[in-house]
Amino acid sequence: MTALRNALTPEEYEEQARNGKPEEARWSMLEQLLAGLTDAVRELQYITVVANSDGKGRKPTRPEPMRRPGVGAGVPKKREQLTDQHADFLFKMLNPDSAA
Repeated sequence: MTALRNALTPEEYEEQARNGKPEEARWSMLEQLLAGLTDAVRELQYITVVANSDGKGRKPTRPEPMRRPGVGAGVPKKREQLTDQHADFLFKMLNPDSAA
């Protein structure tokens, strides 16, 4: 990787630094672990701020996890709508003794 980085022109290197996409690169285990630790520290910082606030004012936003290779941009998957038939099935499963 160092040889590839050293082969870049200064303009290419600056463009890569500005617009690079870490989710498209390969990471070593060390980089994966470091990203996990970074996410954990940021989450603990968020929890500490929320737990020690008096509830007045603006609530901080939950930190987003660090982007990782092979992982999408966090687009939520669309879920199937719950139909009446599904609701009845779930109700009967959870309440087998009911007369409904």
